[in-house]
Amino acid sequence: MTVEEGARTLAEVVEAIEAARPTLERNAERTEAERRVAEENIEALRAAGAFKATVPRRFGGHEMTAREQIEVSAAVAESCGSTAWVVALINVCNWLAGLLGDEAQEEIFGAGAEAMVAGVLNPSDEVHKVDGGYAVSGRWPWASGSWHANWAIVGIVVPDASGEPVDQAVAFVPAAELTIEETWFVAGMRGTGSNTLVAEEVFVPAHRLLSVPQAIENHYPTEHTDEPLYRASFVPLLALILVGPQLGLGRAALRFVLEKAPRRGITYTRYERQTESTAFQLQVAQAATTVDSAALHAYRAADDIDRAAAAGEPLAYLDRARVRADVAHGIEQIVAAIDLLISAHGASSFAEVSPLQRIWRDSNVAARHAVADPLVNREVYGKALLGVPYEENITPLI
Repeated sequence: MTVEEGARTLAEVVEAIEAARPTLERNAERTEAERRVAEENIEALRAAGAFKATVPRRFGGHEMTAREQIEVSAAVAESCGSTAWVVALINVCNWLAGLLGDEAQEEIFGAGAEAMVAGVLNPSDEVHKVDGGYAVSGRWPWASGSWHANWAIVGIVVPDASGEPVDQAVAFVPAAELTIEETWFVAGMRGTGSNTLVAEEVFVPAHRLLSVPQAIENHYPTEHTDEPLYRASFVPLLALILVGPQLGLGRAALRFVLEKAPRRGITYTRYERQTESTAFQLQVAQAATTVDSAALHAYRAADDIDRAAAAGEPLAYLDRARVRADVAHGIEQIVAAIDLLISAHGASSFAEVSPLQRIWRDSNVAARHAVADPLVNREVYGKALLGVPYEENITPLI
């Protein structure tokens, strides 16, 4: 069998993830308590192919579209939000590795072990030029999946020989050359292991750098320009992957509330079953529609990214700005739907034994990711709608 024949379809991967649901659900509390994804979950998802969504087919991966990627992490999130977040972030970091040139790709994907890349794009300026590359030092919070990665991405300011900054890049470093500082003590998404990566004079060869300004303009080092996935627009895809876990959390909350409703009454009323109550019916209908609305916005953004990538064209500025707005709106909708479902289900939602309270905390913490900020993203989109040039918008990350 060739490596290309090892690729799986979305349906095959999702079916395998659903088969692993009992394992993922059983380990959800452990994942949260230990602040890292249970190794049993990692192994089950490796077997399912969940971490190969964005690995090139040349290396046995699936090369999934943007829409397929969010469905993979959504399927995992129906069982465990933290595990899904790690799947989503490792997959998008693997995608970044697929943008590199052949020499770097061989090092990352061709070394035998399945590639698991984690990382942070925020740059450190503790970098100096050396023969053949750069010596890199610094600290990078919050690196989701840090415990499970064998490669890491760290953002750097690239200097010239005199130390003057000439570029901003992400550098790819073997995880063994970094240390992990445990800094992830939070209210939700506790199991993501989003700790701080630390480097002390780590050598990074020049071929393992990806220029961020060039990537924003869809100029990537990869020689494989016939692979649509690695033509996808840079910031839009980085933003979109944040929606996948949220969709799964919303679906999980809805499923739980609907399954429990026939056996639960409404306290201080004559309703012996929630299903008999018109008020309850209206709440779950609104929640279900809100979850669907989030998915529709996410799918529109994904389809925009995938169409442009298939055509070999970068997304237009206005479309890139709209993706950021769609991402923020979709995540807001999920948070609102989960609030509705918790109110409909009742105060026992907050019992420690209830998965609803963990879903609620996970969704709310994940929704505060800087790239998902709704006001920032709407301002980005509003300025684009009004004809404000890209160079004058509030961020280059569009």
